[in-house]
Amino acid sequence: MKTLSFLFLALLIGCKKPEANSDIEKWKTEIMSVEKSFNDMAQNDGLAKAFSYFAAEDGVIKRGKNIIKGKTTIGKWYEKDVRPNESLSWTPTFVDVSKNGDMAYTYGNYIFTYLDSLGIKKENKGIFHTVWKRQKDGTWKFVYD
Repeated sequence: MKTLSFLFLALLIGCKKPEANSDIEKWKTEIMSVEKSFNDMAQNDGLAKAFSYFAAEDGVIKRGKNIIKGKTTIGKWYEKDVRPNESLSWTPTFVDVSKNGDMAYTYGNYIFTYLDSLGIKKENKGIFHTVWKRQKDGTWKFVYD
């Protein structure tokens, strides 16, 4: 009987592990989809709208030596400080999600494109890092970018 109980317990534990891995993979897919939607909105509707929409109410961005706090302030910062000929695009190359699916982070490559004072197109390339938090309504919003 002890052997049968042990086998049942081992089977039960073994069955739960793939389920957890399946959830993590599902959440990673969600985050990658949110990143794509975020980038697409930035391309189609502008940086101010995209960063404001995808920011959590208490979201933070670091730009230069400045920390900009809060969804509304982030949107206003982009409205004020981004010129019409500037664009930003990015592609995440890595995503990880917490075991309970409430936090995640991504990083990858970005390209910031702008026209210099002579009207010549310039590009700055780099690495971005974003921290995501699942909101009460189930959506993902960034809390740090």
